[in-house]
Amino acid sequence: MTASKMTPVARFSAQARLRALQTDILELILERDLMPGDPLPTESELTAALGVGRNTLRESLKALQAVGVIEIRHGFGMFVAESNFEALTDGLMFRARLSLRHHGEEAMQLVDVRQALESGLIGAAMDKITPEQLAAVEESLQRIETAAAAGEPFIEADAEFHRRLFEPLNNALLISLMDVFWKVYRRIHLEVGGPYDVNLGDFATLHREIYEAVASADKARAAERLSWHFDEIRNIIAQTTS
Repeated sequence: MTASKMTPVARFSAQARLRALQTDILELILERDLMPGDPLPTESELTAALGVGRNTLRESLKALQAVGVIEIRHGFGMFVAESNFEALTDGLMFRARLSLRHHGEEAMQLVDVRQALESGLIGAAMDKITPEQLAAVEESLQRIETAAAAGEPFIEADAEFHRRLFEPLNNALLISLMDVFWKVYRRIHLEVGGPYDVNLGDFATLHREIYEAVASADKARAAERLSWHFDEIRNIIAQTTS
């Protein structure tokens, strides 16, 4: 077998070993019951515990840092990373932007996932919402309506409106995922630019209908209006990729 034919196999084997080492590091974190913010063992301790060389270890640690599992603070050490979704945001943002050049399929799929989350969970959020939380939703709605009346986009107020709708669930993961989706959507919004056919007044009215359904405890109508909201986002993506 020639050297050229052996190279891909060697490269694959090296990648497989690195992935296995990354798994071993994750298992070590779990076995030692380390929590976010806790320091990892030193490089010397890890090389001894895992039976690998320093360079191989560093390569795996950098890969884990890239996906947000660990944090390397130069001069201070290595730590289990606090929860963050930067790697997920970057990956989804790239895939969505790339898809805009090819009929927007993955951008549409992202909207599908977001719709499923919100339409599926709105009833549970309504069961727990307090008068104070409902008032906060209405405050965001008023910001939307004010911007629409002035002919100004209201992406930030829209994100706040949806976040406040689901705060009663006290689900930090859900709120983080929603923030990821909105960051990606904002980037899509900038990417597609315009002009595209969207009536800000109608969009604001739709948010008013979502709010009124929640205020009147009409779960079916709230889920339906939320679905309509994401249909509008699909229309924008479709217009810019057709």
